[in-house]
Amino acid sequence: MRAVLRWLRRHLVVLAGLATLAYLLLPNLVVLVFSFNKPNGRFNYEWQRFATDAWTDPCGVADLCGSLGLSLQIAVWSTVGATVLGTMIAFALARYRFRARPAVNTLIFLPMAMPEVVMAASLATLFLNMGIRFGFWTILIAHVMFCLSFVVTAVKARVMSMDPRLEQAAQDLYASPAQTFLRVTLPIAAPGIAAGALLSFALSFDDFIITNFNAGSTVTFPMFVWGSAQRGTPVQINVIGTAMFLIAVLCVLGAQLLSGRRKRS
Repeated sequence: MRAVLRWLRRHLVVLAGLATLAYLLLPNLVVLVFSFNKPNGRFNYEWQRFATDAWTDPCGVADLCGSLGLSLQIAVWSTVGATVLGTMIAFALARYRFRARPAVNTLIFLPMAMPEVVMAASLATLFLNMGIRFGFWTILIAHVMFCLSFVVTAVKARVMSMDPRLEQAAQDLYASPAQTFLRVTLPIAAPGIAAGALLSFALSFDDFIITNFNAGSTVTFPMFVWGSAQRGTPVQINVIGTAMFLIAVLCVLGAQLLSGRRKRS
């Protein structure tokens, strides 16, 4: 008994981490299992029998793939916009000193601390007062605005940890400002920029509250899932969710393998 207790004490942190990971992955496992279900009725909440019909026809539900494509399109463009703007803001806040810098820092972090429903209602009021018609562009503008803070946070942390002597060494070797930025600064800041971009894509694709306030008649994938849940969730939604989860896991594993190879080399 004492040996078991000693073993538990030595591996307590590992066991706690594995238990937390299992708790986080359990919903994804349930979605994976029910993507192979063949429900008798409209609702896919009880296991009936194994079938692969949904996997062979993921677009079998009307408007599902259309809403998925729209969400991917909005996520890509909002990621591009938020990453470009956020990277420039992060460099400005990390490298330059100006009078309004503390106020800008505070304003940048407000969307992260503010409840989404408050930002959603504020943006909807703004668009209404400006006479802008709700649709694709209002969703895109809203997503860029709330993703911007996350990109700035990720990139700024990377930029502030950079060694300025590397850029000074490049300038001593007669590199122009553009060459120094492209060959020294940008490669070092690339991991932070990539992290901000990936986080922005995930937040944009997953968002429902802000999108629902500013979408009008436009239906994105999260809104389609919410609407379908009122009538009966089709199995194809589980298929799409499982596919995106597996793609994300493969991307993370690929990044880890690539990072490991670079460290060994």
